[in-house]
Amino acid sequence: MNKKELVAALADRSGITKKESEAFINEFVNVVSETLEKGEAVKLVGFGTFEVVERSERKGVNPKTKESITIPAHKAPKFKAGTELKNRVK
Repeated sequence: MNKKELVAALADRSGITKKESEAFINEFVNVVSETLEKGEAVKLVGFGTFEVVERSERKGVNPKTKESITIPAHKAPKFKAGTELKNRVK
């Protein structure tokens, strides 16, 4: 499912317009992104948790040149599915 399909499904199920549905999804993504930028987690009980994790420096290989490179330490977003979501997907 892509964003356009998600907007349409949310609009159909909730009885709002596609425009309102798209605005809601955009604001949800903005709020989650801004919260993660602050270093805080977003926990949706039953659905899952969005958080930022620290990735340590590591060795890697450039697949094109086969040259060994060092990938610097960085922060990355992470999503961990909640119990209810895991049980529904089985």
